[in-house]
Amino acid sequence: MNDKLKWQKIAENIKSWGNDFGFDGIGISDINLKKSKPAYKQWIESGYHGEMGYLDRHQDQKFNPTKLFEGTKSIISIRLDYLPLEANALQALKNKETAYISRYALGRDYHKVIRAKLKKFIAHIKKELGSEDIRFRLFTDSAPVLEVEIAEKAGLGWRGKHTLLLNKDHGSWFFLGEIYTDMPLPADKETSKHCGSCSACIDICPTSAIIAPYKLDARKCISYLTIEHKEAIPEIYRKAIGNRIYGCDDCQFVCPWNKYAKVTTENDFLTRHDLDKLSLIDAFKLSEDEFDDKFKGSAIYRIGYEQWLRNIAVGLGNSPKSKEVIKVLRSRLLDATSMVKEHILWAISQHN
Repeated sequence: MNDKLKWQKIAENIKSWGNDFGFDGIGISDINLKKSKPAYKQWIESGYHGEMGYLDRHQDQKFNPTKLFEGTKSIISIRLDYLPLEANALQALKNKETAYISRYALGRDYHKVIRAKLKKFIAHIKKELGSEDIRFRLFTDSAPVLEVEIAEKAGLGWRGKHTLLLNKDHGSWFFLGEIYTDMPLPADKETSKHCGSCSACIDICPTSAIIAPYKLDARKCISYLTIEHKEAIPEIYRKAIGNRIYGCDDCQFVCPWNKYAKVTTENDFLTRHDLDKLSLIDAFKLSEDEFDDKFKGSAIYRIGYEQWLRNIAVGLGNSPKSKEVIKVLRSRLLDATSMVKEHILWAISQHN
């Protein structure tokens, strides 16, 4: 068997093994990522990345995989669906007394889940190939890696106008992960784009953060404002945030391709602690110890207690007017940090 056929057979086996490991999609990309560099550089220079300085740093490694992992010759890209069946997203969003949490964060922290699965997958590949000399390095939203571009090149979908990856058979409710390897695996073909003239995601965005097709101003995005932004949330966006206290899924709700989305088969992504039914008042009453206990092992834990209270205060400011809401807001004024206090006072003012 010549080398070309040998690596083609190995690539086919890797995809088969990936399916056995529970990945919902697996493809292979080459390492030429330079095509997307000009647009990315322009996006950074426009300041659309906001406070996410890590997106600006290490650009050389982003676009040159061999500088992130020496000897890289190909990239294995995986897709894992996360949509939980029991979480009625639209109902939670419409109920302004409920804390809306992005669907990806209702279960266990995806970083931990995917990293563990990829580690086992790599060990399996090594065992099947009978070689310890082949080198791998795994990533899951954990390094300067162009996840969407790589997945797109690996044939797992296309970048939608909301900037998320879309798949004709699975929509966009999924996570991505990557394995850099020194194996010269044959790359898969890219898929064509299928957004057409649709602008549903652009039209629905509560803060008009999708400023043009395929271009997001993160500084306006509710996911950015409630998760990545560490300071006070600009007042101009607080009403639009509504009851979204961790992330936002609106652009995914309206995407026509998500009618094909599949419910996750990964138990770790199923809703924990009834987070899809958590009331804003109960969320605001959590002590710091209770927050730690409830969210350790969750993606929510990384925003910390202060940001949690800040976000809930905004949600309470947008909730139906009631004496109980004002009472619970006032109960935290004495011990709140200056940032949280600012948001509490804003919330109270919305009820007066």
